[in-house]
Amino acid sequence: MTQERLWQVLDPSWGDPRTLSVLLCSSAAAVVLLKWLARRQIQQKMEEARRTRDLALERMEKAAHRFKQENPGTQTAHVLSLTMVELVEKLKEGSLSPESVLYSYMGKALEVTREVNCVIDFIHGCEDQLQNLKKQKEKGLLYGIPISIKDHINCKGHVSSGGMVQFLGQVKEEDSVIVQVLKSQGAIPFVKTNIPQTMINYDCSNLIFGQTLNPLNHQKSPGGSSGGEGALIAGGGSILGIGSDVAGSIRLPSSFCGLCGLKPTGNRISKLGVVSPIIGMKSVTGMMGPMARDVDSLALCMKALLCEEMFRLDPTVPPIPFDEEVYTSSKPLRIGYYEGDGYFQPSPSMKRAIQQTRKLLQDAGHMLVPFAPPKIDYVVDELFTRGIFSDGAAHLVDCFKGDIVDPNLKSQFNTYRLPVLVKRILAIILKPVYPRIARDLSALCGVGSAKKLWDQHEAVAVYRTEFIAKWRKLRLDVILCPVLGPAFNHGYAGKLFAATSYTNLYNVLNFPAGVVPVSTVTRADEEELKHYRGHYGDPWDKRLKEAVEGAMGLPVAVQCVALPWQEELCLRFMKEVETLAHGTKRNV
Repeated sequence: MTQERLWQVLDPSWGDPRTLSVLLCSSAAAVVLLKWLARRQIQQKMEEARRTRDLALERMEKAAHRFKQENPGTQTAHVLSLTMVELVEKLKEGSLSPESVLYSYMGKALEVTREVNCVIDFIHGCEDQLQNLKKQKEKGLLYGIPISIKDHINCKGHVSSGGMVQFLGQVKEEDSVIVQVLKSQGAIPFVKTNIPQTMINYDCSNLIFGQTLNPLNHQKSPGGSSGGEGALIAGGGSILGIGSDVAGSIRLPSSFCGLCGLKPTGNRISKLGVVSPIIGMKSVTGMMGPMARDVDSLALCMKALLCEEMFRLDPTVPPIPFDEEVYTSSKPLRIGYYEGDGYFQPSPSMKRAIQQTRKLLQDAGHMLVPFAPPKIDYVVDELFTRGIFSDGAAHLVDCFKGDIVDPNLKSQFNTYRLPVLVKRILAIILKPVYPRIARDLSALCGVGSAKKLWDQHEAVAVYRTEFIAKWRKLRLDVILCPVLGPAFNHGYAGKLFAATSYTNLYNVLNFPAGVVPVSTVTRADEEELKHYRGHYGDPWDKRLKEAVEGAMGLPVAVQCVALPWQEELCLRFMKEVETLAHGTKRNV
């Protein structure tokens, strides 16, 4: 009766079921139409970004072709075969011109990106920079060296997309500090490279620019989030790249692609001028650093970056120049080592890489001391995961408003966006069966309050003190430990974010850490992998086994770690490992 009166008061015609049906259908149709229009608008922005990329690459191709026609005698193959140290020497003495180097790498980068889809923009100002560079009397440490730059690092006149629609169309008015310093040292940034959507993933795919492939095996991921850098350098299209790392994003693509990469101590290099969906997060330290084919290239890049120009442009960076004496030292080292961290069982090739490298180092006269990272479960769950998602992943989820989730990120995103109560209930249900996954779900709830965030920051400081105390007790110089690998099959990284335990530990601790390739996957490794069970026997262990299958011949790396602000010692250790693993004569 009451319902009938209400209909009569509002509008007599509304009491008609047919009218009501029409209204409901119209409303539903309107909602569907609005959603379709919103999605279409997002797709149009993506299409526009792809058109812009395609035009940039066309411009790059025309420039490279023009130079080749005007200079038919250029020995491109010779230029591309040189190490960065050799290239620097020849450029400074004048036996090679900066033009021949830049256009040779432009041509090769185009060839590589056609194969693996790693370049997303041409930094067209590089041609003007090249002409201005030739007029300068002083030649910087990186004079004439072409450099590739990760997508989210700002370059004047270009977009830093972060793999997300919300950042498209935002053309940057000035270079990031790191790009300014590189230019001041004579380097020529010439392309920007692809990344995964949000960069909180170690694959390399987004819906704007697509999936980047591993040039060593197209069925494999190049790693991430600096995956475009990894693919381009490994394919020979760049000799030096700048990436970033908050859980392993320099070290993982270096591992997957057979490169050398360094994550420095936080704030050793300026971070001003980058795009990030977690820009305000302070619990875990992110960092920018170099990626290259050999350790000497990393050292030269660090030496060039740690200069007066860096300290002037960003006064928050401690004015500590590169210590060449530490890098070139030959003093025997006291090295801590471990074959597994206890959170994820290492793949057979990861374990073998440590065993073989340990023996090489011992035979070379270094002292090797067993070391076990304390409380690794606590670190990964409570300090890393609860730290990086201290807001319950709210900032990250908000970034997807007005965007479409990449399929490679859906597993992560669907977990992140669950209400906190649902995460807690699921954690309780899963605890008896899958305790590791339950702890991860609990950690994804975040800290809950400002007071608990302070407590979390204190917990990180306490753990760092405990870790250093153990390091000091054993009188260690450096640590040798695994890095995740070999390269994953496509689609697995987003389902195994916690497998970054081997690298994210050193983001929590804020220690410098680098990666060096030492071997390749053998048939025996593949056979042993068939018996891989993992520490927990849960779905994550099963996925890890599937992720690394079919990697015969792909690179296997190790991780080298030093105490904070000791990048030179970390690089010296990396150089020692590289020299012993590859049997090459040290270039001092």
